[in-house]
Amino acid sequence: MDLRIVADSIKDQVNKANEGESLESDVSAVINMIIYGVGIVAVIIIIIGGINYMMSQGDANKVKKAKDTILYGVIGLIITLLAFVIVNFVLKALGA
Repeated sequence: MDLRIVADSIKDQVNKANEGESLESDVSAVINMIIYGVGIVAVIIIIIGGINYMMSQGDANKVKKAKDTILYGVIGLIITLLAFVIVNFVLKALGA
């Protein structure tokens, strides 16, 4: 993830806050950025687990560790997606 993108996003949020947009929309944007970041980390963990699985060369311990890494990454991704849906549902219900 490019730091310029994050910096530009933060700059845009500050500019919007200065223009008088509501606090709820700012909180929503920050929460969504955090959820996106966690989702990216979960996908990276799944990729690392896949690479470890390919490099395990049939060693049972390495295969189990790689499968566990992939499983934990998938669980993290599912939790992240559910959090995204729940947060956006609640924010829409509150009128943000």
